Amino acid sequence: MGFAFGFVLFALGITVSVALHECGHMWAAQATGMKVRRYFVGFGPKVWSFRRGETEYGVKALPLGGFCDIAGMTALDELEPEELDRAMYRQATWKRLLVMIGGILMNFLLGFLLIVLLAVAWGLPRLDSPPATQIFPAGCVAAQNPDGSAAPCTGEGPAQVAGLKRGDLVTAVDGSPIKSWDQFKARTEAATGPVTYTIRRDGQSMDVKVLPERVATYPVDPATKVRSATPVLVGKVGVGQDYYDPQKYNVLAALPASASFTGDMFGKTFESLAQMPTKVVNLWHAVTGGVRDPDTPVSVYGASKIGGETAEHGMWGAFVLVLASLNFFLGAFNLLPLLPLDGGHIAVVLYEKLRNSLRGRRGLSPGAPVDYLKLLPATYVVVVIGGAYMILTVAADIVNPIKLFP
Repeated sequence: MGFAFGFVLFALGITVSVALHECGHMWAAQATGMKVRRYFVGFGPKVWSFRRGETEYGVKALPLGGFCDIAGMTALDELEPEELDRAMYRQATWKRLLVMIGGILMNFLLGFLLIVLLAVAWGLPRLDSPPATQIFPAGCVAAQNPDGSAAPCTGEGPAQVAGLKRGDLVTAVDGSPIKSWDQFKARTEAATGPVTYTIRRDGQSMDVKVLPERVATYPVDPATKVRSATPVLVGKVGVGQDYYDPQKYNVLAALPASASFTGDMFGKTFESLAQMPTKVVNLWHAVTGGVRDPDTPVSVYGASKIGGETAEHGMWGAFVLVLASLNFFLGAFNLLPLLPLDGGHIAVVLYEKLRNSLRGRRGLSPGAPVDYLKLLPATYVVVVIGGAYMILTVAADIVNPIKLFP
């Protein structure tokens, strides 16, 4: 029930995010005197609607987005005679830009408000991670059940008994240097007797001898993804990778802290956006049976699944953070100067402004609005490529989803 509730709640959060994106366009258009003919959440057959003033508001059957119908968004739109003077394409450049960026700003604002909520209710995590081999003694060593879950255990684990502490950085195992968690894990699991960890604590190096416990595990074959039915004995010491605890703030302190955190997230969001084309190979590898790279993009289904998992484990802070990240990504993605995205329309408006400024310097009248029919081939290319990418991402999320919890 926890997973299903979280899945539906996150999907609803996505729907609200998209609906507010379209509200950003609508409110900006209404504020600048343009006519908004329709505002709908969803696509497909109309389920319900009502009219207030000159705008029809409603809901459609497929909750996969939404739209805001502004009269004269392009010169191709059919207009009633009374709509001609209010047509969007005939308005001042600043008004058109405000309308097109309104949805993007709404997503950024919603993301920021979610970060403020996170800061006050659960605390802001750090976006960086401790060194790979910095440890966190987690307690007793649990054997693994055949289904992969952990069996009950009590008491201190070998790491705690040996005196290891949270924040200790393991630099070598039995004198052999290590740099990754996989190296630490492999050498610990292979041990059949005491091992010596070389650690750094408070700027000093020291050796700590630890006696791993041999416990049963049921490993998963990386090629077939099938869990072995035969247990394997491995050495465990009861540690995990260290992490930074979130920091909570009061309401006033949360605002500047959230602004700084949002700035860091913007950097990571645009970095992820720039890497999207390079992730195609990784997504295809995941669909065809390879290991899923956790840094690959996720679809709406995949994001909702992650939301369901965080809710199931009671990690509501992570739930809110993922939803905020999605809003930042949605806003950044719409900034791309490609039709039919908002950024593509912004690029057209800026082109017309620059072109008319150059014509004015030459004593010429403003040129005609950009002919969107000539841009259709490029638009179709973007739609086809974007659609194929989306299908690939959905397939990866179904066949080989990202798993936050083993």
